[in-house]
Amino acid sequence: MTTVPFEPRRFRTTAAYYSRFRVPYPDALIERVTARTGLRPGDRLLDLGCGPCQIGIAFARLAGADVTGLDPEPEMLEAARDNAAAAGVRAELVLGSSYDLGPAFAPLKMTAMGRSFHWMDRAATLQVLDTLTEPGGTVVLFGDRHISASPAWRETMESVSERLSPEEMRAERQLRRGPDFGKHEEFLLRSAFRNLEHIGIVTERVIDADEIVGRAFSMSVTSPQALGEQTMEFEQTLRSELAALAPDGKFTEIVESNALIAFRD
Repeated sequence: MTTVPFEPRRFRTTAAYYSRFRVPYPDALIERVTARTGLRPGDRLLDLGCGPCQIGIAFARLAGADVTGLDPEPEMLEAARDNAAAAGVRAELVLGSSYDLGPAFAPLKMTAMGRSFHWMDRAATLQVLDTLTEPGGTVVLFGDRHISASPAWRETMESVSERLSPEEMRAERQLRRGPDFGKHEEFLLRSAFRNLEHIGIVTERVIDADEIVGRAFSMSVTSPQALGEQTMEFEQTLRSELAALAPDGKFTEIVESNALIAFRD
């Protein structure tokens, strides 16, 4: 199956937007995953592809986990340091990627990933994690599933992205959405982490144009780095079309924040 080429600085320029504008993971979801996996204070948890380390920090804050965050983008790790300090928790933050995993990270009770697994060589990553994870440990993939958006702001954001984002970024997105890319569950079922469960929490959120623009800038395909000289045009076009869509500036979304728990045999 297809693997996305590794680009360590893919998310450069997105850190300022990621923590503020991506769909948050509710504390209730973290608490339910903690209970189901048997995570205890002091257990070692790796937030792999941690970005600003929202997941790892939440587990440190709510479950007392001993957290390490690993990410290849220095700006993300700087944001993670600020986030950990603001939350009053400790997290060891390491510059690197799934290709740098080794014995120093063991033994792990949990490896958590938030919207990052698709950037990795998934089969190879699971093989390495098998050697680093203690019996009964888990890999947990966090994400979100968009159920509805009103008015149709997601279609508007996608349309502007298709018109103004770089062709190579659009091609990469299509690669990840194509039939040859494979679902995460397929890789997990072929690994040592083959016992799968799903937990989801559905919420309705009211957002505004600032949040929609910020979320677009948090994505690799429409980051300021990717857009380059078209960044201002992208923002102006998106804001104009959103204003036409909802003159009162109010938008809603119904979204499921979810966790796919994969227990190690």
